[in-house]
Amino acid sequence: MAPLNINSTLKLLSGYEIPRLGFGVYQTPPKDAARCVREAFDAGYRHVDSAAAYRNEGACGEAIRAASSILPRSQIFFTSKVPPRQMGYDGTKAQVDDTLAKSGLEYIDLILLHSPYGGSTKRKGSWRALVEAVEAGKVRSIGVSNYGVHHLDELDRHIAELEQERGGKGKGGVLSLGQWEIHPWCPRRDIVEWCNKRCVAVEAYSPLVQGKRWGEPVTKKLADKYGKSEAQILIRWSLEKGFVPLPKSVTPDRIRENADVYDFELSPQEVQELETEEYSPVCWDPNTASLDE
Repeated sequence: MAPLNINSTLKLLSGYEIPRLGFGVYQTPPKDAARCVREAFDAGYRHVDSAAAYRNEGACGEAIRAASSILPRSQIFFTSKVPPRQMGYDGTKAQVDDTLAKSGLEYIDLILLHSPYGGSTKRKGSWRALVEAVEAGKVRSIGVSNYGVHHLDELDRHIAELEQERGGKGKGGVLSLGQWEIHPWCPRRDIVEWCNKRCVAVEAYSPLVQGKRWGEPVTKKLADKYGKSEAQILIRWSLEKGFVPLPKSVTPDRIRENADVYDFELSPQEVQELETEEYSPVCWDPNTASLDE
């Protein structure tokens, strides 16, 4: 496999390519988000991960449109997410249109269901609305976020049901990607295995563990060995695992630093050494919600 670089991409089951490194804007205020996204573009990022719940889709779209003279829209990958309050067919359909309006973009590269909350009927309705959005050209790829394996298995069933209800193979939509909090202290091996078996791409949010694990012996040892920050070691771990990490920052130096992870590689042994047996998420954890929730 060719060495990774800032322009490396991963081909999704939808047929579209997603940049291997993303820029997250979780909790970035709208007044700062446009500036941060512009600085991310300057640092080489071409992938922005937003959500309706972040309230900064408009600022992200503003930055994407402002960069159009030097970065064609085709070179930028923009993600948003349907919030729990919009789960269900009608709510998700409306949310797609709202995201398009707020961002000012002609299409959304990827839309995810932000969590599995809402119950089986709403999850199926939301998925159907995303499938229809792809068919209408409003969205290019679709996926889920924070789904447990039991939710993913249910989605498999929903896709099969929709194929029967809507006229055959492919009419149930294509699950291209799933997004979870993943890092060495929350590796989610069961979910990763489920996705790998089906060639579903895995995105890792909070790959830096919100800075709460600085000073861990193995991370610090590798940072010293490679002359890198602990943040860079964790991003590289994600890349070596085959994930699409989504580091975030509002600090220009850190935005650039988090993209400077292509002049070294971790060995398979070092990747394994970093990974723990812990289950220590630092964000919300809807993965464990029951199918009825």
